[in-house]
Amino acid sequence: MDLLENGIIYKNESYKIIGACMEVHKTLGCGFLEAVYQEALAIEFDHRKIPFEQEKRLHITYKNNLLKKEYIADFVCYGKIIVELKALSQLQKEHIAQTLNYLRITDFELGLIVNFGTSSLQYKRVVL
Repeated sequence: MDLLENGIIYKNESYKIIGACMEVHKTLGCGFLEAVYQEALAIEFDHRKIPFEQEKRLHITYKNNLLKKEYIADFVCYGKIIVELKALSQLQKEHIAQTLNYLRITDFELGLIVNFGTSSLQYKRVVL
């Protein structure tokens, strides 16, 4: 699949991921803990044949030194998209900044922040 389609990075892949998130939100609604949405989303990804790794450990390097601390992504889909789940009343700028940092340290180019904590699903594409 192409990196860019109509100027949007990983357009088809992110469309499929968001579609799965919408189905989970439509079925469960808001008000659950993040872990509930994560478990349900793994089932939905399987159902839709979206390749994913759940709670993927990603290494962090600092000046060519591997740090002991690791970042654990909620999901890495298609081997190239970080998916961060939230169950909050609203997304904050800090969540975007955090996701940008994750992209920088991992060399991924796209992160999706998905918030299940509101009556309508919220999501934000974060591109490095």
